[in-house]
Amino acid sequence: MNKTSTQYDSAIALCKDIFLKKNKDYGTAWRILRTSSITDQIFIKAQRIRNIEDKGTQKVNDDVRSEYIGIVNYSIIGLIQLALKNDDRMELPTDEVAKLFDKYSQEAKSLMENKNHDYGEAWRDMRISSLTDLMLMKIFRIKQIEDNKGETIISEGIDANFHDMINYSVFALIKLSE
Repeated sequence: MNKTSTQYDSAIALCKDIFLKKNKDYGTAWRILRTSSITDQIFIKAQRIRNIEDKGTQKVNDDVRSEYIGIVNYSIIGLIQLALKNDDRMELPTDEVAKLFDKYSQEAKSLMENKNHDYGEAWRDMRISSLTDLMLMKIFRIKQIEDNKGETIISEGIDANFHDMINYSVFALIKLSE
């Protein structure tokens, strides 16, 4: 588990570095996005990964690794937007953005550690394509919850699906680096 924790932290550090550099370039322009738009951005990235996996080729030079990083970062944006839904500020200070990134990435890591305890790191024996499919399923779940105006009867909410997509993407990043 120490290996996984170290690899997880390394992947999150990479995602955070890109997140904060883009924050420096663009500010928090993403604050304009509704949850449904964030979900669609993640869908575009996951669908591109799946298309590349299925076709075995790509025509755009952006590598698959950058798409997984984007899924982590958009999922964290989704969690921030859910938490700040009643906050109408368009621009957030960089230090606040960094703290929020840390908060939600740590929540995802804690969830991963708990699930790894119970499942015995089963993800290590999975194919990356299965992780992609699981993310697409989570996206469709979020879309259904959004269509239901955020209401669920028995299921986890949108935030739980964002956390899972962070973890699936980090697992893919780890597997790609091995």
